[in-house]
Amino acid sequence: MSSIITELFVHPVKGLTPQAATQVKLQAGHGVIGDRAFALVYDTSRSSDDVVPWMHKRHFAMQCDFPALAALDCHYDFQTTLLTIKHKERELLAAKTNDSQERNLISSFFTGYLATDVKSPLRLVGENDGKTRYPDRNTVHISLINQATLDQLSNIVGERVDVRRFRPNIVFAGIPAWTEFDWIGQHFQVGSAQIEITAPINRCLNINVNPQTGKQDLPLLSLLKQHFEHQQIGVLAKVIASGTVAIGDRLQQ
Repeated sequence: MSSIITELFVHPVKGLTPQAATQVKLQAGHGVIGDRAFALVYDTSRSSDDVVPWMHKRHFAMQCDFPALAALDCHYDFQTTLLTIKHKERELLAAKTNDSQERNLISSFFTGYLATDVKSPLRLVGENDGKTRYPDRNTVHISLINQATLDQLSNIVGERVDVRRFRPNIVFAGIPAWTEFDWIGQHFQVGSAQIEITAPINRCLNINVNPQTGKQDLPLLSLLKQHFEHQQIGVLAKVIASGTVAIGDRLQQ
């Protein structure tokens, strides 16, 4: 049985707006190029380093702790290194990550935006050279979600659940709901890349956050527990052979 890729997402800055893509590059030992390339770290050390090693997500500003981050419309241009931040279509900041002064403006903006909730300054870390990545888990992975599973959850909720709540890299269709959990340990060809499905994804309060308003408006975490006796949706995979994936490609063994 094969599935078809229906949506692709890259999250240039951890905790900020997902960016839809028509094609992504998967790199063995890394994941999706450009995904979580940057992050907003709590600057307790007052360091000026642009790059820090991977750390647990508690060291970074995340939507599960600061839902208001989702209310911002952030877009990153990997060619120009320009990060544009808007709120309700009004531009709040446009600054380049390859310029130290403009980078500081980005850090200062988010420190100010979350001033009432953040106890220490925030600092933008990471580069757009494809070398840095700050996923939630130490093991480098990509995330996939089955549209049929999402549709079943939407039926329970009584409204369409936005897939961006789950911050996946790949959305696919073509198999029954929840059968993706049977794939654990199996290898798949996707586009010109090869992946191994490694685990279901344990979810946090981040999925309760509306990706447009920044409000926690749906109790999805508790609904998963109530209806399915677990709080998992989507699967993790590691890239075992590099390649390119595009919308319309097949996910098959």
